[in-house]
Amino acid sequence: MNMMIEKSVMVPMRDGVRLATDIYHPTEEGRYPALLVRLPYNKDQSVIVQANIDTSRAAQAGYVVVIQDCRGRFASEGEFTPVVNEASDGADTVAWISEQPWSTGQVGTVGGSYLGFTQWLLAREHPEALRAMSPMITTSDYYEAPCRHTGGVFELGLSLLSSLGMIPEELQRRVRQGKANMEQMGALMEAMNNPAALFEHLPLVDMPLLREFAPAYFESLAHPNYDDYWRNMAHKTYYEQITVPALNIGGWYDIFLGTTLQNYTGMKQRGGSLVARQHQQLLIGPWSHGGFTGVFPERNYGLIASTDAADLGGIQLRWFDHWLKGEDNGVEQDKPVKLFVMGLDQWREEDDWPLPDTQFRPHYLHSGGHANSATGDGTLSTEAPAQEAEDVYLYDPHRPVPTVGGAILLPPGLDWGPRDQRAVEVREDVLCYSTPILEKAVEVTGPIELVLFVSSSARDTDFTGKLVDVSPDGRAEILTDGILRTRYRESFSEPRLMEPGQIYELHLDLWATSNVFKIGHRIRLEVSSSNFPRFDRNTNSGGTIETETEQHFVQALNRIYHDATHPSHLLLPIIERD
Repeated sequence: MNMMIEKSVMVPMRDGVRLATDIYHPTEEGRYPALLVRLPYNKDQSVIVQANIDTSRAAQAGYVVVIQDCRGRFASEGEFTPVVNEASDGADTVAWISEQPWSTGQVGTVGGSYLGFTQWLLAREHPEALRAMSPMITTSDYYEAPCRHTGGVFELGLSLLSSLGMIPEELQRRVRQGKANMEQMGALMEAMNNPAALFEHLPLVDMPLLREFAPAYFESLAHPNYDDYWRNMAHKTYYEQITVPALNIGGWYDIFLGTTLQNYTGMKQRGGSLVARQHQQLLIGPWSHGGFTGVFPERNYGLIASTDAADLGGIQLRWFDHWLKGEDNGVEQDKPVKLFVMGLDQWREEDDWPLPDTQFRPHYLHSGGHANSATGDGTLSTEAPAQEAEDVYLYDPHRPVPTVGGAILLPPGLDWGPRDQRAVEVREDVLCYSTPILEKAVEVTGPIELVLFVSSSARDTDFTGKLVDVSPDGRAEILTDGILRTRYRESFSEPRLMEPGQIYELHLDLWATSNVFKIGHRIRLEVSSSNFPRFDRNTNSGGTIETETEQHFVQALNRIYHDATHPSHLLLPIIERD
């Protein structure tokens, strides 16, 4: 379809800084509702823009599409500091849109990842013209994702790669201003060509290239605890100020899965208006962060799994047709949750999240004290333990358990998604607990928690949990995982070190999944103390990990207890239906 496009209209913010904005108009003159996309990745990169909204289809459907470079990025004026200005700049842009002669005064917002951050933050300002949102693969709390994990552990791989990815434009800008040189450009290219060297580099704070051009990376390192720095930018603490409906979109292997689910449930409980609380929708597919085909290197979820097959664009336009145009198209009567159930490889609509008929059933860890590796004697069952020996392994920060798939965003070669874990399961520092071969299918759909009773020879260490689907041929496919730094076992704001040898009860958030374990398969839990380079390595010293080097590394002898007094278990959300 033909469109009228205005390029780089300079929209003034309240402080006088002007943001470059492209405007895609329907060819027929008139007043139209607007769909706003704000991004730091260059509005002139059509591949990036079209991945978030089909501008032609939206214009044909009767929308003006507004694409804006964030402050300090590409054609926009000002200085870029991640997150800081997005609330006010977004609200100012919505107000500007509502005053244009082509506007009906109705605005919706679209986009994923950082483009989702910008939506939630501007919604806190509740501008009058904002009517609905469609945030995709995005966060609720920047501590939990993308900077730290739910368990308080630094997301090393994601933080380094995303910081590196933001540098080229800033470096080029400074070169044009005479504030940077080509030698620095060469250092950047070398770093981007060999990120593995950065993952290994210690201390974490010793990154001169990032300090010069991506200082926000060091803000994350400077605030390992959950303090006011994080609270002030976490929109989950402001749900009461957000008054519009939201179509929340995520992926089972997305880096923001946990926080996407948190946005849905949090807004339903605490949204700032009745319409916001009653009209949250949730859509989760078999997708990763940036991969929406449903096809992974080691798994293909079928022809109906992609966003194209699901017609995600059509779902979003139908959503906005109702909330921005007032069309009575059945949106308010739709079931609020739509999920792709892996294993069945089918879409299914549900009444809520967690599913109302969920049975949270503990699956207890068992062994004779030798659950080390997949060939050990670890088992998993619904029968509570009696007297059993604990399992023991040595966590050595010099040789951490490598990251293999999952909800990650790492360089090629460390592929995301449902990877086979057998290469990891041969290690003595990976404990494996498996059910017997299933005689009937078992559906696990919902949030997953791992309760571990542990002790360590160290004053601080990490514990990881991983849910795995084991096929009859032995393939061990990761579904979801989690981690907890033990100093944060009671509070992310007030860490407490352990007493060596003392037993503690830990609760690990493994986020969620939807998977049917088929007949002949087994359900497996992996437990260990590292997942590198997705997460930074715990030095086990009890010190400030961000400033430590290999000289501070301490080996930790870690124990998992599973007896009548210490019933370690995996709490699985079981769905039983005909």
